[in-house]
Amino acid sequence: MTMMRMIHQDPSQTEGASLDWALVRRVGSWTAPYKAQLFGFLVAIVAGSLLALVPPLVFRSIIDNTLPDGNSSLLAAQAGLVVAAATVAMAMSLLERMWSSRIGEGLIYDLRVALFDHVQRMPLQFFTRSQTGALVSRLNNDVIGAQRAVTGTLGTVASNVVTLITTVIAMVALDWRVTIVSVLLLPVFLVPAKRVGRKLQSYTRRGMQLNADMNAQMTERFGVAGAMLVKLFGRHDEETDTFAGRAAGVRDVGIRSAVYTRVFMASLALVGSVGVAAVYYLGGRSVISGAITAGSLVALATLVTRIYEPLTSLTNARVDVMSAFVSFERVFEVLDAPNPITDRDSALTLEHPEGHVRLEGVTFSYPSGAEGSVASLETGPVERALPGGPPTVLHDVSIDIPAGATVALVGPSGAGKSTVASLIPRLYDVSAGRVTLDGHDVRDLTLESLRGSVGVVAQDPHLFHATVADNLRYARPDATDRQIDEACAAARILDVVNALPDGLDTMVGERGYRLSGGEKQRLAIARMLLKDPAVVVLDEATSSLDAENEQAIQQALAEALEGRTAVVIAHRLSTITGADSIVVLDSGHVVQQGTHTELLAAGGLYSELYRTLVNAEHAEE
Repeated sequence: MTMMRMIHQDPSQTEGASLDWALVRRVGSWTAPYKAQLFGFLVAIVAGSLLALVPPLVFRSIIDNTLPDGNSSLLAAQAGLVVAAATVAMAMSLLERMWSSRIGEGLIYDLRVALFDHVQRMPLQFFTRSQTGALVSRLNNDVIGAQRAVTGTLGTVASNVVTLITTVIAMVALDWRVTIVSVLLLPVFLVPAKRVGRKLQSYTRRGMQLNADMNAQMTERFGVAGAMLVKLFGRHDEETDTFAGRAAGVRDVGIRSAVYTRVFMASLALVGSVGVAAVYYLGGRSVISGAITAGSLVALATLVTRIYEPLTSLTNARVDVMSAFVSFERVFEVLDAPNPITDRDSALTLEHPEGHVRLEGVTFSYPSGAEGSVASLETGPVERALPGGPPTVLHDVSIDIPAGATVALVGPSGAGKSTVASLIPRLYDVSAGRVTLDGHDVRDLTLESLRGSVGVVAQDPHLFHATVADNLRYARPDATDRQIDEACAAARILDVVNALPDGLDTMVGERGYRLSGGEKQRLAIARMLLKDPAVVVLDEATSSLDAENEQAIQQALAEALEGRTAVVIAHRLSTITGADSIVVLDSGHVVQQGTHTELLAAGGLYSELYRTLVNAEHAEE
């Protein structure tokens, strides 16, 4: 236990630091539900330490009294007492482990659920800036580290303190002079122990970094997209060489750590032997002079081995505690990350939405790095704040989309089309102006009811590594197979689903890689139709369909979108010309609005874009 604590503590994080009592109180609030188990845990530790004193003291009595008196019945009773103490100590050990596991696993559960809930509610910019692996590490490694801070560090410190106090008291009662000599031997162990500990810490940090690099390489290369990239560029040998180099580093660090650990443990055994020898020498002289009895000497020799490890551990107790609380700090860092996209206290639940959407003088800038993100979760250099703040993406945009109408957003790349679409379900909040749904500012609606009223099909729809049915039921968990079939038929994907090896029970693979781009988009459209929203946002939703499939899906959407408000971002002529209204965006400004006929007659940017689309589609034919 001492060695493992020395390996994992990192002085660079704790040197010169003082214990943050606000952090301690916050940790205490998380352990409050486990007060009874903590009390039982500590009682079991104390009881176990006290029971460990029974055998040496009984042996003393046997040697000094029972054997000289020839009292066989008392000898049997004393032997039974030793067995009984060992049995009760075992029971205390089991209780200690039971309570420790309940506290630890309960704390892991509480922290993980709280972290997962908080993270998945964070705004979109949090995920665009955070490294997925770092987030997963917080939910795994740091949460476990926090748990060990309570059940490991607390239990170890408590056990060491109790063991040390009880053992020293017992030894002093037997012979205070031998006890002092035993304690004076401690520096002989502490000096090399600290040097070995520092070396092991260096190796451990190096090994952890190499492990992190190795795991990051595996995570990226074993994903479908990463594996495909490696194959397309033929970099298999280079990837293997890089991985082998990192794995070799981990191997070498492991060997060095093992050797240093063995040296340390051998040194500990040697010092322990020296301590026992010193006790027997000095104690033997005291027995010869009649100062103490032979039984006391045996008891002292038994007890002396119990004081070295607790004393050594407690010299590092402050660093142990500070290091343990680093995990809590890292967990709380994520839990404390501000979430600007939350329900207001007076938020309304939108019932029976009609789908009337308005953007009223909307100005928008994407949040800066400091808003809704955690710097330690980002990779690369931290983004510097720009003078004057982030650039403005939308400028005083006003669009009125009546309930049931279809509006097409067109414009060159980077004009702000997808940004407008993302403001409707409140993936971001406007910088100025407001977005309304049925006359309500979307910030005044509960996120659940708002997003339940808006269905989105993105240009690159995401499918989970699950069955077709599970991906579809994500929109509507209680959907029947008949309702799923109807949604698939409306999206013109039913024949494809039925042709799959296991139909609806077919696994789609990571990110839906077992399906073509067009099939994924049609499945995403079916998922949206199953949700049955009042407002539909189609962000290039037909871009991956060929002409035949696009015509079929357009017919299906025309029927499925009947009575719904539709906001369509598209480059297909059929989608644009069939819209009730067209909004032309350029550099974040609305430059034209009207029907297809009106905008063609007016000339300007729309007519230029239209001619480009016509030429492009003729070229495809």
